[in-house]
Formats: sequence, structure tokens, C-alpha cells
Amino acid sequence: MSHSLGIIIESLVAVLLMLTIGYCILLNSRLKRLKADEHSLKATIAELITATEIAERAIGGLKHTVRDVNENLGSQLTAATQMAGQLKSMLAEGDGVIRRLGKIAVAARPSQESDLAPAVPQVSTAKAVAAAAEAFSERRRAAGLAA
Repeated sequence: MSHSLGIIIESLVAVLLMLTIGYCILLNSRLKRLKADEHSLKATIAELITATEIAERAIGGLKHTVRDVNENLGSQLTAATQMAGQLKSMLAEGDGVIRRLGKIAVAARPSQESDLAPAVPQVSTAKAVAAAAEAFSERRRAAGLAA
């Protein structure tokens, strides 16, 4: 009996050792897969780092471009504002010249009319200025010069 108990215990130990060896083989294959996954993960991380560096450089370039555009646009905007002021003053001067020309035309018209046709009734000064300005603006529109 003691012999058979020793053989049973030895057999049980042998079976347990076989199970341990099988489990070690399974763990070894899993560790190999994990190691392979680790290498692919390292490669993926390296690619992400490279992509991040490229993106950072691109963002830096975009920031530089935005700064340049802001400077150029600011200077162009300042120039445009100055040009608009100059045009506004020129338009005001042009309006003054047109008013003076209208007054001159009105002042010259009654004397010419009285010499040419004494039977024509006299037109008031305000109406004459309005008529001269309207005729002048119609000629300018016809020539395509009015805004």
C-alpha cells in the first residue's frame, strides 16, 4: 500500500508537471504575441511622433503666414483709408467746382438770353441753378462719368 500510494503521488506530480509545462508553453506563446504587439505599438508611436512634429512645423508656418498677411492687410487697409479720404476731399472739391460753374452759367445765361431773345420771360436764380445742375449731371451720366 505504501508503494501504491507513492506511485499515485508520483503520478499526480507527473500530471501536474505536464499541466504546468503545457501552461508554460501557452504563456510563452502569449508573451511572444505581446512582444510582437509591443514592437508594432512602438512603430505606431514613432509614426505619431513624426506626424506630430510635421503638424507642429506646419502650424508654425501657418502662424508666420498669418502674421505676414495681417501686416500686409493692415498696411493695405491704411492705404485704402487714406485713399478714401483723398477721394472724399476730391469729390467735395469737385462739388464746389460744379456749384461755381453752375453759378457762372446762371450769371452768364440771363445776359445772353436778353441779347438773343428779349421776349423770353426771366427765370428765377434758384430755378436756373437747379436746371443748370440737372443738365450738367445728365451730360455726365450720358458720358458715363457719373457714379
